[in-house]
Amino acid sequence: MFPRPVDQASPLVRTAYQVALPIALILWLLPLLGVALTSVRPSSDLAAGNYFGWPSSFAISNYAEVFQNSPIGRYIFNSFKVTIPTVIGTLVLSCMTGFALGVYRFRSNILIFFLFVAGNFVPFQILMVPVRDLTFNMGLYNTTAGLAMFHIAFQTGFCTLFMRNFIAALPRELIEAARVEGVAEWKIFWYIVLPLMRPAIAALSVLVFTFIWNDFFWATVLTTSASTQPVTAGLSSLNGQWIAAWHLVSAGSIIAAMPPVLMFFLMQKHFIAGLTLGAVK
Repeated sequence: MFPRPVDQASPLVRTAYQVALPIALILWLLPLLGVALTSVRPSSDLAAGNYFGWPSSFAISNYAEVFQNSPIGRYIFNSFKVTIPTVIGTLVLSCMTGFALGVYRFRSNILIFFLFVAGNFVPFQILMVPVRDLTFNMGLYNTTAGLAMFHIAFQTGFCTLFMRNFIAALPRELIEAARVEGVAEWKIFWYIVLPLMRPAIAALSVLVFTFIWNDFFWATVLTTSASTQPVTAGLSSLNGQWIAAWHLVSAGSIIAAMPPVLMFFLMQKHFIAGLTLGAVK
C-alpha cells in the first residue's frame, strides 16, 4: 500500500534518487538564491543589465536603505497587528468549535462540521467584491482590524477541521471518567482536553502565522495606505513610477521572510510533533 523506503530499493533506483534529489533541491532554491543575490546587488548592476550574473560588489547597505527610503518598519508592524490577532482568534474559536464537534454527539454534528469545512472549497477570488463592499459598509475598509477580522472568519474553517479531527482521536475514556467524577464540561475542556492539544495548537499557530503573514491578495484588496498595509503589500511601493528598485524589493522581501522563518525554527519541535501525533500507533 505504501512505497518502500529508498534504502530497500534496487541499486539503480537508489542511484537515481541520489542524483535527482540534489538537482530538484537546487532547482527549488534557485528563485530564493536569485532574490538573495539581488538583495545585495548594487543598483549600478541592475542599470547595466546584470540581473542574473554575479554581483560586481556586495551592497549590504541595501538593507539599511530599505528602512531609510521606505516605511517598511511600519509595514512590518502592520503585519504583526494583523497576524497576531488572527492567530489568537482562530486558535480560540477553533479549539472551542473543535471540542464541541469532536466530543459531543448530536443530530446536526456532521452538517455543522461540513459548513465549517465547505468555506475552504470556495475560491477566494470570487469573494473579493462582496468582502470589499462588506468591510466598506461596516467602516472597516483600509483598517488592520478589518483585515484581521476577515482572516479570522476565513481561517476558522480550516482550523476547526484540524482541531476537530485531533480531538476526536483523543481517548474518550478520559472525558467519560471526568464526567463520572462530576467535573463540569468547561473544566473538562480547560484542564483535560486543552493540555493534550498543545502539540496541535503549536503546529496550527505556525501554519496560520505563515499563511496570514505571507498573504498578498487580501492585503492589497482590503488596505490601500501605508498606515494600514502589511509588508507583503507594502513592498510593491518600493518601485517608483519610472524606476524599478528590484534590489530594494529583494532586500525587503528577505527582511519580510524572517519572522515566519524564525517562528518555524523556534517551534520546529512542537510543529513536527503536532503534525505527526497519531500517525503511528
